Amino acid sequence: MISVSIVTYHSDTSELDACLASLGNPLVKKITIVDNGQEERLRKYCLGKPGVDYISLPNPGFGAAHNRALLSSDQPYHIILNSDVRFNPDILTKLADCMQRNPDVAQLQPKIYKADGSLQYGSRRLPSPWMLIGRRFLPEWIMKYSNRRYLLMDKDLDSPLNVPYQVGCFMMIRTAAAKAIGGFDERFFMYPEDIDLSRRLRQDHIVLYYPAVSIIHAHAAASYRNLRMLRIHADNMIRYFRKWGVWSDRQRRQFNGDVNSVTLL
Repeated sequence: MISVSIVTYHSDTSELDACLASLGNPLVKKITIVDNGQEERLRKYCLGKPGVDYISLPNPGFGAAHNRALLSSDQPYHIILNSDVRFNPDILTKLADCMQRNPDVAQLQPKIYKADGSLQYGSRRLPSPWMLIGRRFLPEWIMKYSNRRYLLMDKDLDSPLNVPYQVGCFMMIRTAAAKAIGGFDERFFMYPEDIDLSRRLRQDHIVLYYPAVSIIHAHAAASYRNLRMLRIHADNMIRYFRKWGVWSDRQRRQFNGDVNSVTLL
């Protein structure tokens, strides 16, 4: 019923151990680790993991790597998963049941907590150029109101919501819907590929924030600590805004104004 892809780039195997343990649910039929770092140690690691397929790629990008597993999946649901995410395997049963009962849902994400127990706002409104520039360079007090709206802090985050986009650490996707739009746009090497995929799915489906269950994401914002990653982030966001529009993105305004509670079956 569920396939999973994890894209790695010099990832720690102890981190992968915890992630793979989270997938110990009989509904998970296939796990693919896509190694963008082409490491022999990781190939050997996967050989010792029954039920885990290994693909080595010369780092085509995050979305392109996930597409190798997503677009070839023969399961109804596919999970895009970061190696630094962990959760109780039982939640997968609840997530699959939600997808089965609600065929309009094309993408789903649980509530996300950081390792310190604080909330990570993974479901968001679509960013504008000014929003991203302000979050990066302006004092927090200036951006307080804009940040609250961007991170959906103005909404009831204990209720299911139809949202504009979700970060790519955990995205449960209806495989047929993803295949219908060609999966991730591989022109984005890294960062906006989750924004782009979410909004394309949102055009005809529900992108669901589902707080009935939760996961833990022990993440670090690499683009804020590393100048090379900051440049990659900036280059790909420029490419994103060229695709969707800098100031004339009507769909952004529509989706951002249409974040509503969802009644689930």
